[in-house]
Amino acid sequence: MRTAYRVETVRAAEAALMARLPEGALMQRAAAGLAAACCSLLGKGRVYGARVVLLVGSGDNGGDALYAGARLARRGAGVTAVLLGDRAHGGGLAALRAAGGRVVDSAHDDPFEPLAAADLVLDGITGIGGQGGLRPDAVPVARAARGSDAVVVAVDLPSGVDADTGEVAGEALRADVTVTFGTYKPGLLVDPARSYAGALRLVDIGLGGELPGVADLEALQHQDVARLLPLPGAESDKYRRGVLGVVAGSARYPGAAVLAVEGALRGGAGAVRYVGPAADAVIAAHPETLVHPGPPDRAGRVQAWVVGPGLGDGPGVAEVLASDVPVLVDADGLRGLDPSLVRARSAPTVLTPHAGEAAALLGVTREDVERGRLAAVRELAARFGATVLLKGSTTLVCGAGTSAAVGGAVRVNPTGTGWLATAGSGDVLSGLAGSLLAAGMRPVDAASCAAYLHGLAARRASGGGPVTAGEVAGALGGAWRDVTAGG
Repeated sequence: MRTAYRVETVRAAEAALMARLPEGALMQRAAAGLAAACCSLLGKGRVYGARVVLLVGSGDNGGDALYAGARLARRGAGVTAVLLGDRAHGGGLAALRAAGGRVVDSAHDDPFEPLAAADLVLDGITGIGGQGGLRPDAVPVARAARGSDAVVVAVDLPSGVDADTGEVAGEALRADVTVTFGTYKPGLLVDPARSYAGALRLVDIGLGGELPGVADLEALQHQDVARLLPLPGAESDKYRRGVLGVVAGSARYPGAAVLAVEGALRGGAGAVRYVGPAADAVIAAHPETLVHPGPPDRAGRVQAWVVGPGLGDGPGVAEVLASDVPVLVDADGLRGLDPSLVRARSAPTVLTPHAGEAAALLGVTREDVERGRLAAVRELAARFGATVLLKGSTTLVCGAGTSAAVGGAVRVNPTGTGWLATAGSGDVLSGLAGSLLAAGMRPVDAASCAAYLHGLAARRASGGGPVTAGEVAGALGGAWRDVTAGG
């Protein structure tokens, strides 16, 4: 599992470790790992004679870049440091000069000339403590670096992005690769900052023993999902597997019901009970479905409900929320949802909004949600007392009671593809997550494992090209097998 920690936690861990190490040892560890990553990016035998430019700010990131640059210079690279702050790390500057590196002060010299011919640029302008975007005097240099043919490598974090929130409040330098030290930072895993980070490389500097057990952010991997997924045993029956009730679809949107049911069936549900006006379409597509005209409380025994996909203004949300089993609310079910109604439930609730639906629930703009996805998912979870799966370019899952104040990790989903932004894909996800709830999984596990499998299925079905929601559903079995085979 990938874990990420806030800046204050990282700094406390670094301080504890530095107290036991010789002065400067931690920075040297970071610089060694950074230099090694740069060597691998330049390629075997291409370090000697390579043209490397360091963009150096006033903080420790600038020191990391300078010491790494000195190591590259000693291997024969032509290294130029462009100083962009009002000061630079003294020891790093001395090391670079001693190794034959060149220093350019942007306040007096031309900083653009070395960038024009660079093979690799190290972004050490600002570090994890940076607030807001780049300073105005750094913007032209950052733009020149990005416009060059060089590989841009961010030192710990792309300059201009927020390490804790993933927000990008101004101009930032987009990296091809980010080499981060000790642990991931939330901003490296959450959009919009994630899109500035490029490929991620983690350098172990020995922080592991100093970091707390509960991270601020975590991303499941194959083995984590395999450990959490329910597997049928020899004594399993449909109720042990989990029976899911689905209230979805309308005369206008019968396909939403079909897709939600398919997501549930392919997600391992022992049976699906469908309640709604799209029964004919559901039975035609999935004859194994148990249909009922309603109301939901008369449909028969279920272990969880999904309500909302394609429902329009149809009934069902209040009736389902009155049940004593876990409920997932999606799409039309979220419209005008009363937080007090959700908070009063004795059983768990999962909400699965996209950014627009989240904005409506919070009374903010969609842009506000997309700028601050971590803050939005935490606020929704706290306000509704529910587990929230916030869909989007970075899908986040926040458990009920998880907040920046209370603590607990928010999960970020690492799978998916831009082609997943297609009509009906959310209906498949709802059915899939509902089936895992019905199987008895904890809400945060059901939501995060569903997002993981859904994204993995989309990659399999897409193959790099357009994909339909039905094709994503059809690939869920293969995604499940991939995960459990690796587990």
